[in-house]
Amino acid sequence: MEDMEHNKAPSVIDRYYTRWYKTDIKGKDCEDQCVLQHSNRICVITLAESHPILQNGRSIKSINYQISAGCSRLHNRVSGKSKRGGQFLTEFAPLCRITCTDGVEYTIYSCIRGRLLEVNEDILQRPELLLGKPSTEGYIAVILPKIEESKTVTNGLLSREEYESVVSKRTRSTQPEPQPQPEPCLGMRSQGLLTRSSAQLE
Repeated sequence: MEDMEHNKAPSVIDRYYTRWYKTDIKGKDCEDQCVLQHSNRICVITLAESHPILQNGRSIKSINYQISAGCSRLHNRVSGKSKRGGQFLTEFAPLCRITCTDGVEYTIYSCIRGRLLEVNEDILQRPELLLGKPSTEGYIAVILPKIEESKTVTNGLLSREEYESVVSKRTRSTQPEPQPQPEPCLGMRSQGLLTRSSAQLE
């Protein structure tokens, strides 16, 4: 019988998308995101598995696509085959803000330049999708880069291998180094020898 473990079919994501990563966004440790790039130029923005929101069994209190008083990603509208009318985003354009039940708020960014096609409204009512299926049903948004930028839009992002290397180095750096055992005090050793010698002479 064939080894099922080694002949497991690749997931839909791994079959049709290329994973790219942006780590420590805006200098914030471990706030990593993933860009799933399809061959048709469409990019899906998700949380990377190392993002703090997905660690230590955290829960989500709220997800807000209202970026400012005059800008809501929920009000984005596109039309036609060329997807005209969508909000244009730069790589550090905020997509939404996610607040966890411990009160910590995280801003999720576009990571790439392009036109916003849609945001995932399902996670507003079902935030558990983001926690349990961040690469599929729990995605953040879908962005379409310009045709002329489609081949360079991921410049500055990390490949899967590079990302895993970054995460591995973090893990090693947070592990406590083994402490050397102290040598027995010479004075104590000498005192012990003198005590035994005195006992033998008595």
